[in-house]
Amino acid sequence: MSDIELRHLITMAAVADEGSFGRAALRLGYTQSTVSQQIAALEKGVGGAVFDRPGGPKPVRITPLGVVVLAHGRDLLAKAQAMTAAVDRFKAGDGRVDIGTFQSVSNVILPLVIRALRDSHPGCDIRLFEEETDRPQVRDLDLMFFDGRVDGDVEHRKLLDDPYVLVARRGSFPDGPVHTAQLDGLPMVAHPPICDQARMEQALARRGVRPQVVCRTAGNETVLSMVRAGMGSAILPKLAVHGAELGSDASLCVHTLKPALPPREIFLLWQANRTHSPLAERAIEIAVDVAGRIGEDS
Repeated sequence: MSDIELRHLITMAAVADEGSFGRAALRLGYTQSTVSQQIAALEKGVGGAVFDRPGGPKPVRITPLGVVVLAHGRDLLAKAQAMTAAVDRFKAGDGRVDIGTFQSVSNVILPLVIRALRDSHPGCDIRLFEEETDRPQVRDLDLMFFDGRVDGDVEHRKLLDDPYVLVARRGSFPDGPVHTAQLDGLPMVAHPPICDQARMEQALARRGVRPQVVCRTAGNETVLSMVRAGMGSAILPKLAVHGAELGSDASLCVHTLKPALPPREIFLLWQANRTHSPLAERAIEIAVDVAGRIGEDS
């Protein structure tokens, strides 16, 4: 059975449909001897005749064994055609891409990436997985956005530097930049000390600045709600503030910091030595372009 090839099954189906080797040859663009050779190879593979050949003008008749072989053969041919169509769609960029993300990227960068992918590949399948973690699991994903460099069997592409700003209730500080020394001992609403948050707090501590953290929460909107409520100020990456659209919020004020803290770095990660699908390649191109434009705006 291992000697049976799809071309043998295609020829058998043509003979069964046309009723003769000659008409099957015309349909397939073969010589009649080639059709005979392929049917003979098929019969050798299955161990018996698949057609009775009465000779003369009479049509060939499929044998009981041929009925079994043809039924399964048509199933195999249909699956092969479906696979060919799926491969063609994949090569055209209409496959599936799995992307890991985190909230500020989800709010600002990813909508633009997804819109551009959908515009160029309407049939593509995009799956998103959002997680805030110190240990990104890239292996099961095509791509992952992450705010930091990752060691190990991972490749990366830096997208942008995301500077930190201070968000405070309006009137808490004079307009303009705020010196980081002014934050020492003041109440602060903060993210959990994972990812780049821990690095940012360590940078403050090296300057002798230790705000009093009165609330930790993972949600950007919750951080801002607590600042509005008067719990304290917050140091946030500019991308998180960008996503919140604070320009129309009269209760809050955004200040730059001096001297500036080391910016959060946004990377796109993927498993090392992985061959990207055309859709993943396009997603990388779009993400780089989108991040570049956001960086210029910042």
